Amino acid sequence: MTNREIKLSIVVAVYNLEEYLPRCLDSLVKQTLEEIEILCVDDGSTDNAPQIIEEYGKHYPNKIKVFHKENGGEFTTRNYGLERATGEYVTFVDTDDYVEPNWAEKLYIAAKENDADLAVCGFERIDLNTNQVVATNMTHFGNAVKEITNQDDFMLFINPAPWNKVYRREKIKDLRFLPFRGFNDTMFLASCFIKMKKIAFVPDVLYHYYLRYDSQIHTVNYQDVENLKKYLLEVKKLYVASNEYETMKEILDTFTFLHLGTSVMYRVSYDSSVDMKKMLKDTIKYLDDNFEGWRKSSFLKLGYSLKKGFHHIALWGVSLFYKWGIPIVYIKIYRFLVDRLKIDIKW
Repeated sequence: MTNREIKLSIVVAVYNLEEYLPRCLDSLVKQTLEEIEILCVDDGSTDNAPQIIEEYGKHYPNKIKVFHKENGGEFTTRNYGLERATGEYVTFVDTDDYVEPNWAEKLYIAAKENDADLAVCGFERIDLNTNQVVATNMTHFGNAVKEITNQDDFMLFINPAPWNKVYRREKIKDLRFLPFRGFNDTMFLASCFIKMKKIAFVPDVLYHYYLRYDSQIHTVNYQDVENLKKYLLEVKKLYVASNEYETMKEILDTFTFLHLGTSVMYRVSYDSSVDMKKMLKDTIKYLDDNFEGWRKSSFLKLGYSLKKGFHHIALWGVSLFYKWGIPIVYIKIYRFLVDRLKIDIKW
């Protein structure tokens, strides 16, 4: 297979998890899209994962490429694979998850037929311990094709995970996942918005994401928040350098409020060592100093939110608690809904 024939490069970040790895790889080699390459990048695993991907590489030499590197974290593994990908489009997969047989084909066709730079599919969250489906996400857009513009905030409500998406490689080949834990996906997607013009959606549930409660996404601490604040400023610099900041300022400022002010503040509230009142006060100051457009964002107005539906109305409500200087009330309500009523809330 020549490089020009490869339609999709699949970067698999491998670090341990030997018990789940075969399920993941089996789902990838059985894809109905033939013209794929599967780049298995071992990040210094300490179990049998390296041997497993070597065996798969021998059995599927025309599909699987195996790489080994010193441990450097998930962001280095994804970047390593991205740098070696040769497909027209590229995607990323976590080794404890699996995909439907037509996952690659449906996403590729949606992107190709609509000349889209990004295609997004639905996915389900599964409790690893019980194997029960906790929630289904990213199906609400239907078969829509949308252009990225500063007049529509639909991008804010795209789950930032890279594994239910295919990216036009030419558009993102110079982007990299940033060197910090927990929020690389969010920063990467925010950076994509100034590189891309059009996004296609596939409402089918094609990706199965397993919730491991020991994973870093479920443990956020003070330093994680500080790192996120630092790298949000790096993304802002990228917008400025690309001459896109003035055009996309309202989108970026609202995006920052949504992810930092709602999702991240909720998650860090579970760290008992964090003084949440001070954390929230500092967050408001950070937003006002660096992304001040959130206060007057047209996407956080009641009239706009009422037209858009529940998620927008909820976000408008959260913004009021922040503007009134009592975001701690939002945190308490959010935690009551999740912890006591067991309502799975995803922005």
